[in-house]
Amino acid sequence: MSGFALDRVFRAASGRIVAALAVRFRDLSLAEDAFSESCLRAMGAWPQSGVPADPAAWLYRAAERIALDALRRQRTRERLRPEPPPGGPNAEDLLIEDASIMPDERLRLIFICCHPAVAPDSRAALTLRLVCGLTVSEIARAFLVQETTLAQRLVRAKHKITEAGVPFELPPPQYWSDRLEAVLVTLEIAYSKAHEDGGATGRHAGFAAEVLRLTRLLAELMPESAEVHALAALVRYAEARRPARLDKDGVMVPLSEQNPAIWRRDFIADADLFLAKADESSGEGRVIQARLQRAWSKRHSLKESPPWAEVLALYDQLLLVRDDVVVRLNRAVAVAEIDGPDAALHEIDRLSNPSLAGFLPYHAVRADLLRRSGQSEKARTAYLEALALDPSRAERLWLERTMSSLPPA
Repeated sequence: MSGFALDRVFRAASGRIVAALAVRFRDLSLAEDAFSESCLRAMGAWPQSGVPADPAAWLYRAAERIALDALRRQRTRERLRPEPPPGGPNAEDLLIEDASIMPDERLRLIFICCHPAVAPDSRAALTLRLVCGLTVSEIARAFLVQETTLAQRLVRAKHKITEAGVPFELPPPQYWSDRLEAVLVTLEIAYSKAHEDGGATGRHAGFAAEVLRLTRLLAELMPESAEVHALAALVRYAEARRPARLDKDGVMVPLSEQNPAIWRRDFIADADLFLAKADESSGEGRVIQARLQRAWSKRHSLKESPPWAEVLALYDQLLLVRDDVVVRLNRAVAVAEIDGPDAALHEIDRLSNPSLAGFLPYHAVRADLLRRSGQSEKARTAYLEALALDPSRAERLWLERTMSSLPPA
């Protein structure tokens, strides 16, 4: 029971605890190390003494003592940990005061961690690691970079925060726009981790409800941002399809084969409202992505043909503002339906990114295209490459089922 309690408090409070420690000691690495050590001590202490009444407070106080001991051993406490002014607010008070500006703890922490002093390509990654608890491997796959590259970025980001003396405090609203893109990327990737889990049973399943809630709040706080409203629409269109994403055996159902009759129409209606507020004339990337999702949501039954022509046209628009391998990979799926699998294979064989070797959707799409073009042995190899990348249970079952339809070798 103590292990379950520790896991629960880690998910709920790790970001808040690390942020509070960082505010107090002005050293992000020290905060992370102390919190990790406090978790290890909890694993040893709680089975004997029982789970404390306030597990988060126990972990914070333990981490605080660990950090102070580390500073004493290094004989640098006075240099690394300036004392707060007499009678001034403590770390927890600073975070609580931010609630008057942004009334949600996790969203405040995301904005705090997306500090402009951190390199743009590292802000969302650092936030996903600290606030959302994603592993370095998960974040590297999301950004399509090598794991070692991502780890180096995180180290540099933490050093920059320490060297610049960055305060872990929420900036005034007029400075939020400087951090907004990193915040949106963080929410996007957090939701994608939940969306990968069609059965909503994995450790990131809770991100779905959390991102739905946070995007609504963010849209209220920043009502003029088309990108914010577009992201709110995007996640609702995607979440609307959850009831149709698995068949009765728990196997993933591709989007074009899902039964639209059981999609959540309340989520779709909500998404339509957010997209309307995003400004229909906008050509920003997330707005176009939301229009892509809306194109699918217009279907009400399997009797209606999938909107492949509209989808391909929207992907062509999206390439003008966001030309990357993920967009081109998704576009190739539509190309296969309009121009055939060989044309789509030609498109994805032109993609160039070393990290595609570890990107499961690339191998899954390529395997399906090879199967449809009659290249059975190459398709089998691609399916095995996809299966080697540890897909979720639902996706693994779909890959295995589809691979089994190939003619014998």
